[in-house]
Amino acid sequence: MNILIIGGAGGIGSQLLFDLMKDPANNILVGFHKNKVETPYKSIEMNASKFEEVENFITKGLEEFNSIDAIINLPGNLILKPAHLSSEEDFYSTIDINLKSSFGVVRSAGKLLENCSLVLMSTAAASIGLSNHELISSAKAGVEGLAKSAAKTYSRKNIRVNTVSPGLVNTPLSKKITSNPIILKASIKMLALNKIGEPKQISNMIRFLINPENDWITGQNFIVDGGLSSTK
Repeated sequence: MNILIIGGAGGIGSQLLFDLMKDPANNILVGFHKNKVETPYKSIEMNASKFEEVENFITKGLEEFNSIDAIINLPGNLILKPAHLSSEEDFYSTIDINLKSSFGVVRSAGKLLENCSLVLMSTAAASIGLSNHELISSAKAGVEGLAKSAAKTYSRKNIRVNTVSPGLVNTPLSKKITSNPIILKASIKMLALNKIGEPKQISNMIRFLINPENDWITGQNFIVDGGLSSTK
């Protein structure tokens, strides 16, 4: 498979790269922002919140591989504060990193590609009301709406668009939660399976969605959250 990964330096991105490397038939191009990715594959520095840079990245992928089978968009941030304490900079930063990057991928893929699987990242927090999650929940809810609409719009080009919504996963992004024993204990109590997730579990779902054998899935949101959003 010819695969493009945007945001490959994070916890989930690193795990996904490791898992995809096990198949020597995979050709991968990695996009990163500031933090360079340690990978044997070619990597390109880019800002995923800039439409032009996303389009240039996908064009580069076409030049490298002639066709693209899958694009996974992983950039994300996590600012936990109530809306009344959130600045305009907090808002636009969260929208740019999460929603605008996803929109840029859909925009360029719809223009340049066909027969491709797009996987965008949402969050379980978009499906359940969690305190102090207004910023990330609003941005990721937009990603889910984008994916559903794009799945219909670009179905004529056989571009499949799905979202994956992790709960609390043990990554650098969630360190503020996982490194605080009191907050971590309270968070685990909200999970039916009584443990936080690992990047491997999210990678498994992403790889399932980009597998060509699963090409009848589009416009769906897959929540991987240990039961957070569906049990009480």
